[in-house]
This record gives sequence, structure tokens and C-alpha cells, in this order.
Amino acid sequence: MKQDHDYESELSDIRLKLSDIHNDIRSFINSSNHQNFDSVVQNLKDDYSGVIVRHLMEDAGKGLEKNMVKKCEMRGECKTLLSNVLQKNAGLIGKGNVKESSIEENRLELKKLRTMVPYDKCDICFAEASDIMSRQVTLMRSMRIYEINKEKRQDLSQLPPEVVVDDILEPLCHQKRFDILKAISGETRSFSALSNLTGLRGGNLLFHLQKLVEKGMIIQRHERGDYMITGKGFKVMEGVSSIYSALNSSLGEDKRYQ
Repeated sequence: MKQDHDYESELSDIRLKLSDIHNDIRSFINSSNHQNFDSVVQNLKDDYSGVIVRHLMEDAGKGLEKNMVKKCEMRGECKTLLSNVLQKNAGLIGKGNVKESSIEENRLELKKLRTMVPYDKCDICFAEASDIMSRQVTLMRSMRIYEINKEKRQDLSQLPPEVVVDDILEPLCHQKRFDILKAISGETRSFSALSNLTGLRGGNLLFHLQKLVEKGMIIQRHERGDYMITGKGFKVMEGVSSIYSALNSSLGEDKRYQ
């Protein structure tokens, strides 16, 4: 029993010490100047950018060596060309802030090189190079040096929350309404066709249709006529598609790099 008591006492002491450490860290973070923190981070980036670039190129070299087509007379030449593009992309890390246009230039250079080689099997080598470049970009994001559409990001502060939620997000937040919008994005649909699609009947379907009409996402051609998507509704669906594709691409890159 005494041993159990001693154990509980020691455990309690450990908890108290951890709590004190946690409070000290929180106090330090709260009192630290954000600019000083950013300055430290920037100095670390400057000091270690060369090391990081070398690491990235070692990773690129191993990836190309392992995954490029082995039996190809152009292997050596292509490996040199691909390595040069990847070296240029990795070298952006040393510049501090990396613009999206710089990344896109390197991606376009890869695509241009692909048009200059003759074989279907070349897709394998260029896919590997593209994957390596994506991993490089993922690292740049994690280092907070890849400035993606900085001007657009600043505009987020101008978004009116109530309007965005009420007129755009809220109409989409129900799966049945999303199914309706997706269905009529390509063609007009009758009430009965939408009923079959959603499994909703009568007033239940009418409720969701009316919600979309009120928010300007869809219109009905005439009484008892087909429903069709509006310009606003189509733009919203295009935006959702872009967001979904971007998130999937980003998650895929992160998983490959882990």
C-alpha cells in the first residue's frame, strides 16, 4: 500500500512539474514579439537553405535513379535534363519568398521537355520528376516561403461572412441540394427526374428546390417546367470543384512526402 502511495505521490509531482513547464512556455510565447520570432525563423532558413537544397537533390537523384525506365538509350540525357529542372526548382528555397509564378515556370518546363521526347514510356520518367517537384513544393509550403496568390489571400479579410454563409455555403450544406445542383449543371431536369434522383417526394423535394431558387442558384423555366442552373449556381459549383481538386492534390503531395 505504501508503495502505491509513493507511486501516486511521484506521479502527482510529475504532473505539477509538467503543468509548470507548460505555463512557462505559454507565458514565453505570449510575451515574445512576433517579429522577433519571424526573424529567428528567417535566419534559420538562410543558414540551412543550402543544406535543404542538397537534401532535396539527393532525394531527387535517388528517385530518378530508382524509378526512371532502365532500358532506354535516352536515360542518361533525360536524367540530366530533369535533374537540372529539379535543381532550379529546389534552388528557389534560398530566395526567401517563392512566388507561384516561379513554381509554374518550372512545371511548364517539365511539360515542354515531355513534348520533345518520343516514347510513351517517357511518361514514367516525367511522372517521377513531377512527383519529386511536388514534394519540393510541399516542403516550401511547410517552410512558409511559397507565397500562393498572396494578393488573393489578403482579400479574404474583405469577405462578408453573413452573405457568404447565407447565399453560398448554406444552400450547399445539404447533400440533396448538392445532388440537385450537380445534376442540373449539365442539363435541365424536370421535377419528376429530380425526384427519382434524390429519392425525395412532393413537398420534401419542393422545399430544397425552393431554397435553391431563393438563393439564385437555380430557376424554373416556367410553372411546371424544367429546372436549370443559373450563372451564379454554375460558378459556385465550379468553385467547389476547384477546391475539391486542390485539396485532393495537396493531400496527395503531403502523403507522398511523409
